[in-house]
Amino acid sequence: MPNRATTMTAQATISAVLVDDEKLASDELAYQLKEFPDLDVVATASNGLEAVKLIEDLEPDLVFMDVQMPGLDGIGVIRKLREKKVPLPYFVMATAYDQYAVEAFRLEALDYVLKPVEQERLAATVDRARRAIAEKAKSAQPEPPAPKPSLQRTKLLIKSNQRNFIVDAQDVVYATIDDGLITVVAANLEGQSNYRTIEELQSNLDPDMFWRVHRSYLVNIHKIKEVIPWFKSSFQLRMDDKKQTEIPVSRVQTKRLRALLKL
Repeated sequence: MPNRATTMTAQATISAVLVDDEKLASDELAYQLKEFPDLDVVATASNGLEAVKLIEDLEPDLVFMDVQMPGLDGIGVIRKLREKKVPLPYFVMATAYDQYAVEAFRLEALDYVLKPVEQERLAATVDRARRAIAEKAKSAQPEPPAPKPSLQRTKLLIKSNQRNFIVDAQDVVYATIDDGLITVVAANLEGQSNYRTIEELQSNLDPDMFWRVHRSYLVNIHKIKEVIPWFKSSFQLRMDDKKQTEIPVSRVQTKRLRALLKL
């Protein structure tokens, strides 16, 4: 996992994740990428399943990924992310194949590099990524605030240990969804909700109190205990629950966080 940044910079940086089951290859690429000061390698993964988790949690701009890996290969990682409806970063596929074999997966990727990676070719790839990411940033629009529902619920049903509990909405610390199951964490209780999606739950709560900070998390603004600087101008929220849960703030929502807390 990446080390949290203790300082932040206004310079635009490209956050990157490296995925390769061969540590030497991953270390060599990380060394080569140090030549590009605006590119920050925030994490590395040694297999496809680890890559899916890192990409989902860290939301990197760019992923350098080996095509051939045991278990879940590079193309499988992209397909798994699509199944989970995770916003995709740009992918650069690394392979020992020749260019004709690479054509099979070029549609899935921004670019590809052949192993061993030549520095001049890598520079062209990074430059291509810069342009694509800059263009994507220009077209990105902040998520509109959730419309206020006509009827805001002040009570929620939470199922825990085969019992149904009623809690005040204001006592909810956060809610999260994993594989279609919503877990609600309140001050002294944790359990499952009958709502099918985070969007449905959010639409029934006070939008001035509950904030969708990440595609998988809805938090109670009044239950944020600490804001933790993370890698390159992003943040995590430490919540005021028993586990002191740390929740990532998506890149889209970072601007709202800065405005909300005057960061």
